[in-house]
Amino acid sequence: MRIIFFLAVFASVLAGHKAYAAEQCEQIRFGTVDWTDVKATTAVASELLQALGYDVEISDHSVGDTYDAMASGDIDIFLGNWMPSMAPIADPLVNNQQIERLGPNLTGAKYTLAVPQAVYDAGVKSFSDIAKYADRFDHRIYGLEKGNDGNQLILDMIDTNAFDLAEFELLETSERIMLAQVNAKIRDNQWIVFLAWAPHPMNEQFDIAYLEGGDDYFGPNKGGATVYTNTRAGFTDDCTNVATLLDNLEFSLSMEGQVMDMILNQFAPQNRAARHWMNQHPDTVEAWLEGVTHRDGSPADGQAIAQAMELSY
Repeated sequence: MRIIFFLAVFASVLAGHKAYAAEQCEQIRFGTVDWTDVKATTAVASELLQALGYDVEISDHSVGDTYDAMASGDIDIFLGNWMPSMAPIADPLVNNQQIERLGPNLTGAKYTLAVPQAVYDAGVKSFSDIAKYADRFDHRIYGLEKGNDGNQLILDMIDTNAFDLAEFELLETSERIMLAQVNAKIRDNQWIVFLAWAPHPMNEQFDIAYLEGGDDYFGPNKGGATVYTNTRAGFTDDCTNVATLLDNLEFSLSMEGQVMDMILNQFAPQNRAARHWMNQHPDTVEAWLEGVTHRDGSPADGQAIAQAMELSY
């Protein structure tokens, strides 16, 4: 009788844990930063999860605040772990098992300093060339929002006088404002050095060149980067169905560029841009949903979900 009693208690606890995990997975909480590519990929994942019956919440943070929120369990998923630039922020939390790093969702990316092509042709080909033309650059480097990982790398270079940049100032601003400055400087034949990355429509919109020599800060191959999916600790065990989707979500430079172009240049809301792209690429949606079910356990039809995306566009 005692064995039966303990088995019953164990079964009750296990059932309670499963019910708790299922309840935890009713709402999926994404963190984003003020980068169009992260907003685009988050919109894709969000629209898919909503089509599968999940309630989705998206909140904007700085990079550091995003990781703090994941570590404390207030955010479930972040799709924008750019490596190696985020290594100083993300790696300690991964190593301490406060967050989980899943597989890459984008390979072949790039993130480092760039200049207009005309400035590159005039002699600024490397990080070590920037200080030689300090006056032409007004002693300024244009960065992104406060707390951005790329900004911190630039601040580290300034603080340690790497590449003789001690007299330079970092201008921290939003992606849109920074790119507006790039546009204005190129139009007026003025010089500017700024954070740039791919995928992004800026690479087609502007004639720019990425600088060499920043390997110790932004990684080799002119800032060659891989983007990973991160989750709070325990999320993949709590929400195995969603974790399967996250494992399947692999994006391409072309796909992200197209969605970002709709957002930035066609002024489409990010969720509408994501739905439109998925409607036009049902085979990709089907691959993303392989082995994934609706939240109620019923099969997920990728072709049907892709078709329905256009109906709500």
